[in-house]
Parts: sequence; C-alpha cells; structure tokens
Amino acid sequence: MSFAGGGSDFRGYYQKGYGSVVSTAIDKYIYVTINRKFDDLIRISYSKTEGVRNVENIKHNLIKEALKLTGVTKGIDISYMSDMLPAREGTGLGASSSLLVGILNALYAYKGQRVSTDKLAKQACKIEIEILGKPIGKQDQYAASFGNFNFIKFNTDETVSVEPIICKKETKEELNKKLLLFYMGFGSLSDDVLPEQKKNININYTLLDKMVELSEELRNALTNNDLKEFGNILHQNWLYKQKLASKITNPVINEHYEKARDAGAVGGKILGSGGGGFLLLYCEKENQNKVRQALSNLKETSFNFETEGSKIVYVD
Repeated sequence: MSFAGGGSDFRGYYQKGYGSVVSTAIDKYIYVTINRKFDDLIRISYSKTEGVRNVENIKHNLIKEALKLTGVTKGIDISYMSDMLPAREGTGLGASSSLLVGILNALYAYKGQRVSTDKLAKQACKIEIEILGKPIGKQDQYAASFGNFNFIKFNTDETVSVEPIICKKETKEELNKKLLLFYMGFGSLSDDVLPEQKKNININYTLLDKMVELSEELRNALTNNDLKEFGNILHQNWLYKQKLASKITNPVINEHYEKARDAGAVGGKILGSGGGGFLLLYCEKENQNKVRQALSNLKETSFNFETEGSKIVYVD
C-alpha cells in the first residue's frame, strides 16, 4: 500500500536523481506451497492447472522465470492462493510482485537456502522488469520482500535503500484506524496504464519531483508523530498522480472520490497503477460512517499494517 511518491520508482525518473515512496505492507497474504513430486514432471496449480515436462512450456510467466532463475527444473509441485482472490493485477495491492517474491522465497527454501530480503526484491525486479519487460517500477517488490512501514529510496546506481519509519506505536495505530479501504472492482491492468506513464516520464518530471517531495514530507510528519497533514498529502499526491497518464482515473473513480470528500474524507488515492481496484481514504473517525454511507455500493475491506515481509512459515 503506497501513500506518496508512486511513479518515481521508474528507471527513467530515478536515474536522473532519485525516487522515493512511503509505503506499508498490510495483512493480506498470498500463500505459496511447494512439494517434491515423485516423478520429474512440473505441476502448477492456481486458477488453472498446468502439467508440463519442461520449464519452457510453463504458461505462468512469473513461475517459469522464477524456476529458471533458481535452477529448479523438474519434479516439483507449486500451488498458491490469495486472501484477495483472484491474485492478479488490477487490485493495486502489488499482487504480482508479492506472488513473485513469495515464489522465489519458497523455491530457495525448497533448495535448503536462506536468502536476504534484498536479494529476493532484486531478483523479483530482474524478472519483472528486465526479463519479462513489464513497464513497472520497483516499489512493490521491495515492499513485499521487506514488509513494515518504510521510506523506500531508489538511487541512480540501481541500489534501493529501505528505511523503516520510526514513530510511536500509537501513531501507527491511530493512522490505521483513520484509513478506509473500498474495493471498486478490477481496474485496468498495469500493462494498460503504465506504458503511457513510462513514456510520459520526461514531460512529467516536474510532477514526479513534487510527488517525491510529498513522500519526504510524509516521512517527516510520521517521524514527528504528526498526522495532521496526512490526508492533505494523500489528496495532493492523487491530484498529481492523475496527470501522469490518461487511464489512471475515470469518471466513475472521480465520482466516488468526490462523494467521499463531500462526506468528510480529507484525502485519498487509487492504489496501484489506477483505473480501478482499491480506493484508499483518510478520514477522521467522526466522519467515517458518513463516508461509508456515501460509498455504500462499494465493498469495504478492513486491514492492518504488517511488520513482516515474505517469510517461510513451514518446512518439512
């Protein structure tokens, strides 16, 4: 869940300076299970079931490339499921990157290896951005791998620094209670929205500069245990984000957002690349029921911040 700075994690932007985002992991999970098969076949189970003899014949690109990168090429059964079914792009919650980080982590554990969170994030970026050529940035992979509430900085030398935001426990608890999350239905796939955003980086450079500034303002406010401007920063970031590409918002999103603001929400944003998915809102407690009534046709989803990233929960 990204709050400010999204879009500055594209190489075309951060190589001219640096990019940064404020984001958090939340308690919605993807569960990956790996078992050794008796034979040498590869079986993959998700919304479909694949059974192949050769890695190259796998249709699920993320799993195929994770197997190739880790060197696991036969005799394996992989399945996964998600709290936010189906686990696909379009929700804005970083599902594909979370899945990939989890699969890499599970495959290394299957091989009896423990790898760092940084390596998991780097390899997930390599697969999605370099090998598969997806028009995406780096923030989701690092958020899924590291977990926690972080200020993530993308440097010109391709390194990424993940700095936990240090504030009082009560500040995070209060913030969590003031955030509302509504599901609007599947939005545009990132492959539909992000190519234009990536193409527009040069003409949007000033906008992205301002969004990076907002991420730094947000980091500083949280560090000072000050939530007064959180909603306003979310709102300003959303106003900037809308201008990055034509499909980020649409009349339906705008109507729901304005209804929420009229009912008392201070600010918010569509999570992820845009076009639909989840609408995040910052709202004081006394106005939350009014906002719920204004958005009664949308499904509200409760969540909590998650301190941990990808982890192995069971090994036999």
